[in-house]
Amino acid sequence: MSTTVRQYSSSTSLKGFGSLGGGSSRVSSVRAGPGGYRAPSVHGGSGSYSVSSRVVSGLGGAFGGSYCSSAGGALGAGFGGSYGAGFGAGFGAGFGAGFGGGDGILPAGEKETMQNLNDRLAAYLDKVRALEEANTDLEVKIREWYKKQGPGPDRDYSPYYRTIEELRNKILVTTVENSNLLLQIDNARLTADDFRTKFETEQALRMSVEADINGLRRVLDELTLSRADLEMQIENLKEELAYLKKNHEEEMTALRGQVGGEISVEMDAAPGIDLTKILADMREQYETLAEKNRRDAEQWFFTKTEELNREVAINTEQLQSGKTEITELRRTIQSLEIDLQSQLSTKAALEGTLADTEARYGTQLAQLQMLITGVEEQLAELRCDMERQNHEYRVLLDVKCRLEQEIATYRRLLEGEDAQCVRGFAGRAAGRRWVIDTKYLGPQPSHSLLGCSLFTPAVDAQCSVSGVRL
Repeated sequence: MSTTVRQYSSSTSLKGFGSLGGGSSRVSSVRAGPGGYRAPSVHGGSGSYSVSSRVVSGLGGAFGGSYCSSAGGALGAGFGGSYGAGFGAGFGAGFGAGFGGGDGILPAGEKETMQNLNDRLAAYLDKVRALEEANTDLEVKIREWYKKQGPGPDRDYSPYYRTIEELRNKILVTTVENSNLLLQIDNARLTADDFRTKFETEQALRMSVEADINGLRRVLDELTLSRADLEMQIENLKEELAYLKKNHEEEMTALRGQVGGEISVEMDAAPGIDLTKILADMREQYETLAEKNRRDAEQWFFTKTEELNREVAINTEQLQSGKTEITELRRTIQSLEIDLQSQLSTKAALEGTLADTEARYGTQLAQLQMLITGVEEQLAELRCDMERQNHEYRVLLDVKCRLEQEIATYRRLLEGEDAQCVRGFAGRAAGRRWVIDTKYLGPQPSHSLLGCSLFTPAVDAQCSVSGVRL
């Protein structure tokens, strides 16, 4: 939006009233650049809407008056009275003997109109002042709210950190002690299991040895029975040998008795049978047969004994090797069981540690999630409050801009009324006439007040005031 008010300089003289200036009037402009409606702050911080106007012209001569208008200044004319207007300084009018020596420059209707405009301008200025005060209060509240909601000063948590570190160290020491106690308990349990396994192993070995001893006792009993049987056979053979010897002795005695009682008769005949020799041969044969039987029995006994001893030795070796293998296997099984128990204990301890860690981190994650949810809710509330305050601020800014536009319009109207007064007075003196030319470069105005257009921030308008000589 660009608004320009230009006043072209003119030179004239009022005959019969003295000289009116012949002076020059400076260019007066009211300009708002393209960024005139940038989202201003309450105190005109980041963006601002500025209005400046300055017109200085001298109306010298016999009237001894001056005309001056500015954003915070006054407008005066020395015609035996004064007429002043200023934004923020109020609006006052004094007419000593009329406007200009009491000859009545302004008609009665115009005076009432000016009085009405004066009252309305005062009301609007009061409203602007009230809105500025409300804006100031709102800004103070916003600052206080930001101070409350903003991050406060950092607290010193170092004592808490030290306490937390000490407690954490104590927890770690206690955890290590508990782990050591658990390991000692596991070691004691494993040692007890080891001794129990060894006891069971030794008990099984003792039972197997007792079973082997019982088996060997049965074998020994069998051998004893076999030996007794062989001894009985030997005794029988000895008795039979003694009986045969006794019979042989009796037969020899009987034969000797028969030979001793006979009469020896020598006859020239063939030689007879030698019974002694025959008996000796028979005895020798029986003795040879008995010796042979004895040797055969002894050889058979020794052979059977050696075979039985060999079988016993072989069986003993096999039994010993089997026992050795069983012992080795039991030791292997025992060591494997111990390893299995240690692995199971380690697994149980690791599972407990994992469960504790998961529970602890799950609790921390839930707490963090709750904190995040709370912060998100606070952010959502802050966003809603910011949007609401932004909307209220825009509404107030719009009202302020419209009031400033209306004030500018009133100022232009006042300048126009003043110009009309001056033109009326100067027209009678020099026949000068002012024309206000307004040219709209944008859409239609949103609303008007007393025939003066009020534009929205998107409207681009240009106003020019030009002086035309008659």
